[in-house]
Amino acid sequence: MSAQKFGLVDPRVVDVSRTAGTACRGIGHNVLMGSGKRVGERRKRRFDAVLLLLALAVTACMVAWGYLVKAAIDFGVSARGGESGAWLFLGLASLGAVACLFVGLILVSRVLRRLGITKPPGGSSGDATSTTIEQPRIPGGRRAVR
Repeated sequence: MSAQKFGLVDPRVVDVSRTAGTACRGIGHNVLMGSGKRVGERRKRRFDAVLLLLALAVTACMVAWGYLVKAAIDFGVSARGGESGAWLFLGLASLGAVACLFVGLILVSRVLRRLGITKPPGGSSGDATSTTIEQPRIPGGRRAVR
């Protein structure tokens, strides 16, 4: 007994699994579409000498930071052992390590900006010649103006 006989199925609904018509023929055989895509061509990445220099500078800062931290530890051990001149070198090595870390982090932010991962602060492009005048905010939005 069929479900249609008892009024459980809408007679206007066609069972697609049993029809061999043209409706099911094209499924699974998609045609490549070349003209419907609205994407620009990909630009090839070229060698960026500034990016290489920034990366080398970051590496140099991090190596110098590591060396200065190790030197500060060694000077601290010497100073605690009774050598009074080591305190000065401990302070200088610590300040140098802080400066190297600070400069290294600034350079990392420039590398990230150069790669396009981050944007300049304030959303501006950093160009002093571009002047954009912001329009005053209208209370109620665009629909209220109409």
